[in-house]
Amino acid sequence: MKKIVILISGMGSNLLAIINACKKGIIDGEIAAVITDKPSAYGLVYAKQENIPIKILNAHDFLIRENFDKQLVEEIDVYQPHLIVLSGYMRILSNFFVMRYYGYLINIHPSLLPKYPGLNTYSRVLKNKDLEHGTSIHFVTEQVDNGPIIIQSKVPVYFNDDKFKLMQRVKTQEHIIYPLVINWFLKERLVMQNRQVWLDGIKLPSQGYTYKNIII
Repeated sequence: MKKIVILISGMGSNLLAIINACKKGIIDGEIAAVITDKPSAYGLVYAKQENIPIKILNAHDFLIRENFDKQLVEEIDVYQPHLIVLSGYMRILSNFFVMRYYGYLINIHPSLLPKYPGLNTYSRVLKNKDLEHGTSIHFVTEQVDNGPIIIQSKVPVYFNDDKFKLMQRVKTQEHIIYPLVINWFLKERLVMQNRQVWLDGIKLPSQGYTYKNIII
């Protein structure tokens, strides 16, 4: 069975969705390990409940980012994963790390990229009075939140939204599409070639595959 290593920094809601998808057979693979840079990351609770191996690399123990990433590579390579999944992992990765796993390193970002890279996407959307928001899954490349997009899912922004309501709507979509993309990759249906995304032998447009959400 193909193996996934998941990197987290926080609450782990997408981690939980991936765990459940593996248990239900939606993902034809297994989570080999969960690794975090935050000892307090709540997502570790979900990994422990399922007896998934965990590793904590406290970022404060490393003065140089590249040294942290070199240690992270050593920890990941123990499991020889087929895919590395960033799930709310908040550290900026070094070029060394990105190139080490180039082509099988994916990330999820709560915006319709290329709009709103970086942090605080919900607040920025509400401030700008956008009519829609959403989430993007992309292959990771050297520039943050700028890799080729695999899939996007849009949600409406309502007049009475606050960031928590909007976040929940986006998270609902994330919990559907992240397991979907992971399974595409493990089934060898999904690949990045020449910084472009191919699904089932068809090159996807720059915005990736558009998932038609059901629950908004």
